[in-house]
Amino acid sequence: MAAAESGTELVKVVVLLAAGVIAVPLFKRLGLGSVLGYLAAGLAIGPFGLGFFSEAQTILHVAELGVVMFLFVIGLEMQPTRLWNLRRQIFGLGLAQVVVCIALLTATGVLAGLAAPVAFIAASGFVLSSTAIVMQLLDESGDTSTPRGQRIVSILLLEDLAIVPLLAIVAFLSPAPAGEAVSRWVTVGVALAAVVGLVAVSRWLLNPLFSVLARAKAREVMTAAALLVVLGAALAMQWGGLSMAMGAFAAGVMLSESTFRHQLEADVEPFRGILLGLFFMGVGMALDIPLVLQNWPLLLGGVLVCMAVKGIGVYAVARFTKAAHGEALQRTMLMAQGGEFAFVLYSAAATAGIVEARMNAVLTAAVILSMALTPLAVLSLRWLMPPEPAQNMDGIEAADDLKGTVLIIGFGRFAQIASQLLLARGVDIAIIENDTDMIRAASHFGFKVYYGDGTRLDVLHASGAHHAKSILVCTDDAKTTTHIVELLKHECPLVPVLARAFDRQHAIELLRLGVDYQMRETFESAMGFGMQALATLGVDPEEVAQVAANIRERDAERLQLELAGDKDGARNFFQGNKWIPTPLTQPQREGRALNEEAADAIEEPLQPAAATPLA
Repeated sequence: MAAAESGTELVKVVVLLAAGVIAVPLFKRLGLGSVLGYLAAGLAIGPFGLGFFSEAQTILHVAELGVVMFLFVIGLEMQPTRLWNLRRQIFGLGLAQVVVCIALLTATGVLAGLAAPVAFIAASGFVLSSTAIVMQLLDESGDTSTPRGQRIVSILLLEDLAIVPLLAIVAFLSPAPAGEAVSRWVTVGVALAAVVGLVAVSRWLLNPLFSVLARAKAREVMTAAALLVVLGAALAMQWGGLSMAMGAFAAGVMLSESTFRHQLEADVEPFRGILLGLFFMGVGMALDIPLVLQNWPLLLGGVLVCMAVKGIGVYAVARFTKAAHGEALQRTMLMAQGGEFAFVLYSAAATAGIVEARMNAVLTAAVILSMALTPLAVLSLRWLMPPEPAQNMDGIEAADDLKGTVLIIGFGRFAQIASQLLLARGVDIAIIENDTDMIRAASHFGFKVYYGDGTRLDVLHASGAHHAKSILVCTDDAKTTTHIVELLKHECPLVPVLARAFDRQHAIELLRLGVDYQMRETFESAMGFGMQALATLGVDPEEVAQVAANIRERDAERLQLELAGDKDGARNFFQGNKWIPTPLTQPQREGRALNEEAADAIEEPLQPAAATPLA
């Protein structure tokens, strides 16, 4: 009997995996995206489809761990300083969107004949966009790390935080016993204690724990520890009455500056992907088909109206905050749906007696329908907005198992000149670049350049980063360079990394990451230019060389002071006039002080011109 039951459970697992394996590639091939594929697969095998599963809610609860792990990975990318920089977007832009959309949807519900408390609850749940769907769609389009993507992430974070006060409002709207007020304050205290405890553990205990595990050199234990951190943080927040997803996000943020960040991300990634797909399939299973068929004109019309009203609110807030039309339209299509937290809010309202059971089922079905319509809404952007031209990959090879002695990342003007010295000495170099036009242009001059994005760990492995004797990071974007250096110093700590810096502050940032050598992109050319200017004035060549050596020495010393955080020492560093052989008049001294102060404050302010092969 037990063997038969075990076999039945195994059949369910096989059916679940097979549905995803078949549906997702098919839907992606049709251009409909993986999310819609998972939803369709869940609908097909669920209680209202082929009937392989009867308890969709059970699967949904398990699959919520996918959302939890997704937010943990997002948290790992959000250093506290970066999160602090987004505070205005989170508590300004995010709060504005939530308030405006709740007001619009509540008014719509009241006009439709709902009681004010029910309309408010229905609106509040629909306003909380699906973090899982939006982040998956952003990830597929490659917009997660872009400024527009970061603004959407900020809004999603505020919406996830909003579930806490919204649940409190549901509790206060419910008819409560006289002594219930005290227990509510206890609940708030427990929630705060959970947050403080999580921050304390993440900040002071996890790094020593992972250091011990790393010395043990047991990879499977590191993976188990990564899962323990994610699930433990989620459980702590759940016990505190808060969102599991927010607990995982907070743990990720606390570990974002850990030396084990990339290892944690790699360990959690496979589980995150599988469970997130399972979550979407659970949402598809939970759609009550008989209810939809019975009320489909009203339900579909209501969903479209709610998505349209929320979309108007999202677009209006985006335009009011100076977003471009294209960005506002993308945000509208991505965030017009309800989300997974709506299920929690509606369930709590039904338990509290604010919403009837049938109304709860209708609202839940409406949210699921809106989630299913979101990928289609995003696809409509292809007709509403002109698509960006795709890169033509004809005749271009992707980086795969390269073995160069020196790896060069980025092949603009800077790298083209630097590579000539290596080639002249017969050094074997491997070059990767993500601009196909640059790759083709370089091929006309005899360079073999491979296509590859240096910010991706798998591409660095395929490019032979671990086997190289030296790596030159020559990308022309400061943030990209910083990210690549950070990856390389973590993954290939024994390989010397040389990096092109944009300006002084970027050079300091690279030095703090442990780069072995950095060069500001205009420093040496400007030095040569200045030396030639002195020569044209008739200054003796030996004196020109001495002045240049003095400036280089003092620049290096000032850079070390700034690196050590001695701002006053760096600011007053020009005092002394060591390299001026003749006394200065008072106007000369005043003019010199002003010029040096300006040079200290503003260095190399202009971006380099567009790259030209072999400039």
